[in-house]
Amino acid sequence: MGVVNVTPDSFSDGGRWFDTTAAIKHGLELVAEGADLIDVGGESTRPGASRVDEDEELRRVVPVVRGLAQEGVTISVDTMRARVAEQAVAAGAALVNDVSGGLADPDMIPVVAASDAPFVVMHWRGFSESMNSRAVYEDVVAEVVAELRMRMDAVVAGGVDPERIVVDPGLGFAKDAAHDLALVAHLDELRALGRPLLVAASRKRFLGHVLAREGSAPPPARERDAATAAISALSAGAGAWAVRVHEVRATADAVRVARAVEGAA
Repeated sequence: MGVVNVTPDSFSDGGRWFDTTAAIKHGLELVAEGADLIDVGGESTRPGASRVDEDEELRRVVPVVRGLAQEGVTISVDTMRARVAEQAVAAGAALVNDVSGGLADPDMIPVVAASDAPFVVMHWRGFSESMNSRAVYEDVVAEVVAELRMRMDAVVAGGVDPERIVVDPGLGFAKDAAHDLALVAHLDELRALGRPLLVAASRKRFLGHVLAREGSAPPPARERDAATAAISALSAGAGAWAVRVHEVRATADAVRVARAVEGAA
């Protein structure tokens, strides 16, 4: 899953693909590098980010979805708003990726249920402005699994076909570096939920924490792609359905090598 952020303030590449034409071109480049689908989002969800209004999110997202769909690209729309999801699906998006798992907008679940689109349910404890204060766990793996199971049940009760649910542990969302690493180390417990697993680790803070040399600041987001590729290979080995990444080629190569090693075992 290649990432196209149609935002001026993404933590990793804010503003680079804010123009519709540039965003479409970038999506096509990611497909050429090996992306199977492109995740288009118009609202930054980095810690501390403020929300954009709905009309602005629609203005950013829908033309890019439409343009990529016209080129035959499989698209997911990264949004917490039902109206954005609905219009993006109408414009050609095949999957809805909601980091709130349907909690941010009460209309999201009925919209997804009516669309028959697959739905990514991510572990989420609150909006970006307050997520850091919610990173409190006694057993992060057990609690994330339990909270995801409850959310899946609610989504199914709302009419979404259980066979169309994808789960995401929400790395970096109301979690610190130790929490993220523990979740990556126990992806088997997340897979036990019985649904395809999406891992979205690309360029995130916990990788910067791992890479930081003693006494030095973490490297900037765009210098974490090799670390992202390592997580991608580990995730593939653990049976993840997809990995969401900003730089596709390194991850595609890493997963290809991991698969070749598995095949030789």
